[in-house]
Amino acid sequence: MPKANRSSQGLHKLPGNQKGFTLVELLVVLAIIGILVGLLLPAVQAAREAARRAQCMSNQRQIGLALSNYESSHRRLSSGWVDWNRTKAPGWSWAHAILPFMESTTVYNSIDHRSAIDAPINQASLMQVIPTFICPSDIGGNTFEIGMESHEEEEEEHEGHNVDEGDKLFRVAKFNYPAVFGTMEIDEVPYNANGTFYGNSPTKFKDILDGLSNTMIVGERSSRLGGSVWHGWISDAAEPGARFLGVADHSPNSKIGHFEDFSSQHGPGIHIVFGDSSTRLISDAIDLDVYQALCTRQGGEIAKSLD
Repeated sequence: MPKANRSSQGLHKLPGNQKGFTLVELLVVLAIIGILVGLLLPAVQAAREAARRAQCMSNQRQIGLALSNYESSHRRLSSGWVDWNRTKAPGWSWAHAILPFMESTTVYNSIDHRSAIDAPINQASLMQVIPTFICPSDIGGNTFEIGMESHEEEEEEHEGHNVDEGDKLFRVAKFNYPAVFGTMEIDEVPYNANGTFYGNSPTKFKDILDGLSNTMIVGERSSRLGGSVWHGWISDAAEPGARFLGVADHSPNSKIGHFEDFSSQHGPGIHIVFGDSSTRLISDAIDLDVYQALCTRQGGEIAKSLD
């Protein structure tokens, strides 16, 4: 009897068993991936923040050079803010004055300087964002609603109080690099500060007797306690002078600080600009006496280590 043809009976040799992932193996792989992501993510975030810090310092370097070029052209630095004179309405700030030296001549020429900052004719400039004036690490958008001054209580004396929490005036472009008023409150000595910039300040580089490389002229401020502006003194706003000038009565990023202090989102310190246009990061842990010595233009202090 002939042998049956197995192939003709549809019996085929089955391929070998293909082993897949077990549940345990899958969980192990996922755990490994999670560990790798956990290791890489902080490194990526640190690299991004390093890039933001570099951009922040580049911004400040450009501001420092613009101030230097302004001083060379006008034989004096721009005033902290300008009261009424023949060519400008009151309030326009030092930062507004250096726009032509920062490749922003078009913005400068679009402003009616004989009118108030918040006059209808200057509404467009209120919203004009200047990228060099914004720290890339700062939270929030590039514009904000500026808060009105409150006459019911001295809100600015409250530690950690956000000056823009109350009623709002209008929306305005953000600014992160206030100039140095000094170590005293702005409303106490508005026209006679010990820093480089104040009301109608006529400061020249030769007036900075502590030395350009030893004198901080511009710092930075985060928007945590409110927004700053490059335009100048907006009279109905809360803390109008501190919107573009900073005070060193507390250490950088102080936990008991106020809006007018210098601060940042960089973590361990703030970036600053010296009179010679150099920039550097100074630590939050800097000795307060040393920090304040940096912020006076002719205090005669002997500066120690900045760290």
